[in-house]
Formats: sequence, C-alpha cells, structure tokens
Amino acid sequence: MRGTGSVRSTLSRSQSHSPREGSGPAQVPLPAPGTCLTTNRIPGWEHRLAEAIHAARDRPFRWGRHDCAIFAFDLRRDIAGGHDVAALWRGRYSTARGAVRVMRRLGWTSLEAAGRDLLGERLPSVHLAQRGDLVLANTGLGFGVCLGARAAGIAPGNGPGDPGGLILVPMAACALAWRV
Repeated sequence: MRGTGSVRSTLSRSQSHSPREGSGPAQVPLPAPGTCLTTNRIPGWEHRLAEAIHAARDRPFRWGRHDCAIFAFDLRRDIAGGHDVAALWRGRYSTARGAVRVMRRLGWTSLEAAGRDLLGERLPSVHLAQRGDLVLANTGLGFGVCLGARAAGIAPGNGPGDPGGLILVPMAACALAWRV
C-alpha cells in the first residue's frame, strides 16, 4: 500500500460504474495519502453492527462481492460513515488470484499494507480492539470486525459443498487491529 499517492489521484470514476475484473480503478474520493479513514461512529452503530452480522449469516462467500475486505470496509462505512473505499475493488475480481491482482494494481503488497494505507496507524495490540474495530486475522479470515472476545469475517469454504461465509474466530487469532 505504500506509494499509493498515484493510485489515489487516479480514483475518480463514477461509483455507479460496474467494474469488471481487470478494468480500471473505480472512482472514489479519498483523503490525502497517509490520512486515516476512520471517523467517529454514528449514533446507533451497535444496531448496524448487529444487523450486518445477522445479514451475513445467510450469504455465501463470493470473491469481489461478499468477501473479507468488502464485508469489513462496508461495515466500517456503515458504522462510522465516510468514504466507500470498498468501491475500489468491489466487483473487480472473482477469484483469489484476481483479488491479489487488483490489490497489487492498487499499490498494495499485502492485506496488512491495505489496512495500513486505508485505516492509518494500527493499534499497538489487538487486545486493545473494541467492538466495531477492524482486525486482520492470522487465519484464512483476512479482514474482519471485533465483536468482543471474537472477530467476525467472511471466508471462503473448505471445499465442494461448503460455500463459506460468516465465520467467528477468537481475537487471539488476529494479528492486527485498527480503531474505527
């Protein structure tokens, strides 16, 4: 995610555009590089968090539509307001390989780099995360949201017949956290 200043300056295409994998970056107004996208939480954010978790229970995992990064960053937008940063990658890939390609095109070498660039300075310890904060798990979860002692996120299934979707992991399985 370092060196994304040039990427940020090119992000201005309309969000109504339905990008495809491999198409150019979506247009999303972003703050200046290095500026944290976190904001104060909106009134009633706890209800929105609960609704998002409930709604995610019935949705299968889908790369580029309902995956870890889209779930976490859409939830951040819904509970804190602000930019729809998931529009940068939503709908632009349909496989794990496509997700990596899009991430690299946006200037990020890892999910950690994406989090650092989009969310600012991480918390010194995941043990400081509070409900609603975003986390990055050491497991296959990727980005998720802190629910207290556990984190929720969206992960792919474990083979045929398992569509994946919402999973819960202990906070101890999370490597990084950011305040929302």
